[in-house]
Amino acid sequence: MEILIGDKRYSSWSMRPWLVLKHVGAPFSETLIRLRRPESRSEILAAGSPTGQVPFLRDGAVAVGDSLAICEYLAERFPEAGLWPRDLTARTAARFAAAEMHAGFHSLRGECSMDLKLRETMTLSEATHEDIRRIVQLLSDLRERFGEGGPFLFGAWTIADAFYTPVATRFRSYGVKLSDFGDRGACATYIEALLETPAFRAWEAEA
Repeated sequence: MEILIGDKRYSSWSMRPWLVLKHVGAPFSETLIRLRRPESRSEILAAGSPTGQVPFLRDGAVAVGDSLAICEYLAERFPEAGLWPRDLTARTAARFAAAEMHAGFHSLRGECSMDLKLRETMTLSEATHEDIRRIVQLLSDLRERFGEGGPFLFGAWTIADAFYTPVATRFRSYGVKLSDFGDRGACATYIEALLETPAFRAWEAEA
C-alpha cells in the first residue's frame, strides 16, 4: 500500500488515515507533498490523486481518496483490526462522531488550523466557542457511554479516535482550556490519551 500525504506539521486530513494504517500494522509506504505552495496541487495530481488533494491511498488495483473513505476501506480490508466497535449501537455512534468531524466544526477548523509546532493563546470567535462546546459535550458523552475498558472513546482505539486526534492538537496549539467549555475532566483526559499514542508521537516526530 502507498499513501499520498501532505506536510505532517499541517495536514490534519492526512494524519487521520495514516494513524489508521499504523494501527492496522500492515506495511505501507508514504509519499509526502509539501503544501501551501503554488505547485502543490500540480504535484499532487502528478503523484496520482485525481482530485489534486491529499490523502490518497493505493492498494493494488484499489485507489481511494478522502480521509473517511480511506478509513472505511481499511476497516473492510482489515476487519480483524477492530477499527470500528463490534456492537451496533457503539459502531453507529462512532461513525456519527467521525462523520460530524469530517463534515462539521468549520469555525474551529478555519480559525485554528492544525500546526503541530504552534503554541499560543488567542481570542477565539463565538462560532469557534460553539464548536468547542459541542466537541466537549460529544466526547464526554461518548466516553461516559462507551469508554469502559480503555482510554479512548469506545474503550479500544477506533477510527473515531483518529478523527479527533487533530482536534486534540488544535486544543494544545491554541491553549484551549476545556474546563471553560463545560469539561469536567473526562474530555481533557481523553485528549491527553490521544496525544500520547505511539502512532501520533511517531507522526509528530517527523513534523
